[in-house]
Amino acid sequence: MYRIRTFDNIAERGIAAFAADKFQVDEDLKSPHAILLRSHNLTIDELDTYVAAVARAGAGVNNIPVDVCTERGIVVFNTPGANANSVKEIVLAALLLSVRDIVGGMRFVRTLQDVKEEIDVGAKVELEKRRFRGRELTGRTLGVVGLGSVGSLVAKAALDLGMDVVGYDPALSIDAAWRLPSAVVRMENLSSLFSRSELVSLHVPANPETSSMINAETLASFRPGTALLNFAREEIVDVPAVVNALDTGILSYYFTDFPSSLLSGHERAHAMPHLGASTTEAEENCAVMAARQLDTFLRYGNIENSVNFPTISMEPSEGHRIGISNKNVAGSLGELLSVLADRQINVIDLINKSRGEIAYNLIDIADPPSEPMLSDLLAIETVIGVRAMPNELV
Repeated sequence: MYRIRTFDNIAERGIAAFAADKFQVDEDLKSPHAILLRSHNLTIDELDTYVAAVARAGAGVNNIPVDVCTERGIVVFNTPGANANSVKEIVLAALLLSVRDIVGGMRFVRTLQDVKEEIDVGAKVELEKRRFRGRELTGRTLGVVGLGSVGSLVAKAALDLGMDVVGYDPALSIDAAWRLPSAVVRMENLSSLFSRSELVSLHVPANPETSSMINAETLASFRPGTALLNFAREEIVDVPAVVNALDTGILSYYFTDFPSSLLSGHERAHAMPHLGASTTEAEENCAVMAARQLDTFLRYGNIENSVNFPTISMEPSEGHRIGISNKNVAGSLGELLSVLADRQINVIDLINKSRGEIAYNLIDIADPPSEPMLSDLLAIETVIGVRAMPNELV
């Protein structure tokens, strides 16, 4: 039986996705085969010897030591797109709030609690409401930076609202390009997108290339009075530069999902407590997706939506399956097959895929793998990890 250790509060639908006769799932398990988490900051000490996979019920993996996992042959999964609709909806709320001073209007209404007569309340409302007059989104231009799962949904929703949409994503995948509405105008660079947009929404991951991508220099390309939305990652925005842009009028509003002491006192900075994926539907979708990925990996060795290993899948056969991770260097596959040939092991099927410096192999053999054979495979200099699987038929 496979042991799955959980951290955080994993949605019950995700836990229920594991077959009870094949998986034991609990937060207090020792020597787990896999770890399932959300926002817990996973430490190296929590990566026990038996851990073969870590799955995050969410898109980002900055709370997981991915480099260490890769060195140990541990596959790290995420769940791209599972919470995309929830994030899209909160971005739409921020878009509406950025052109209509709804927040200020509601604050004003709260000041009327001591007014006793309804006629006086009505008079005050009519007198003051002009202060909160806004504009419609229809006909305005939205710049979407990052056109993946969330960005493409935001772009489509903005088009449905009658907005013009320009987008920028130098790493746009073929699948994402197919999802993107043809009405989105692709921009060649960020500065051209910023100079054309009245509202800008960020949807990029946190990595060395995107760290502080919104800074004093890039903000200089913005149109005066632009509304900036960041529901992607905290690290992609230089907060002091944003505060200065709010003070100088470069930005009209800043809406974000990442609170900061620098933002808390600014009347045109509105931070939410990381609510983008905090819906029942998103948490359930992410948990179920992560559970299914761990299930198919632990039982069959197949990999989908990994951030450090190649995508790979092979249908179960009547044989016995071995999963082998190794450094992606020439001759490694030949060495693996030589060990099997020396023991006269018949190979039924195999598949080999690589990603960067890592290669991963699934090999189905006719006879059950012996401990000495597995030890010989692990002894190969380029091999990182070896795992035998029951390879049950489905």
